[in-house]
Amino acid sequence: MTLRSEIIGVQNLRPGEAIGYGGLYRTTQEQRIGIVACGYADGYPRSAPNGTPVLVEGKKVPMAGRVCMDMISIDITDFPDADVGSWVELWGQHIPVNEIAGSVGTIGYELICSVLPRVPVRETEGTL
Repeated sequence: MTLRSEIIGVQNLRPGEAIGYGGLYRTTQEQRIGIVACGYADGYPRSAPNGTPVLVEGKKVPMAGRVCMDMISIDITDFPDADVGSWVELWGQHIPVNEIAGSVGTIGYELICSVLPRVPVRETEGTL
């Protein structure tokens, strides 16, 4: 199973700006932040820590800040080609679901079962 979404917004932040619930993540330099349309209301684990990897058009980048209800913030500072509409793999072929599960203290099967009905499902045959 692959959980994918896309970048729906990009923000350029200055050093010291807060990101996400509680503002626990603060930028340490100028950073380019992508906003991904997926959050805990979709079944992505709210407890995923800063730095959890996601794949943006084939390049691993870290999450920045807490997982929000409907979105995730990612650091795309070092990936200038990433922009609104870029696809994001949250887990799947390149980011194993068990890697995400391990970072939040559970198993991959629980994450797969946690994806909620509001997430569109597309069945395919073979490999993508």
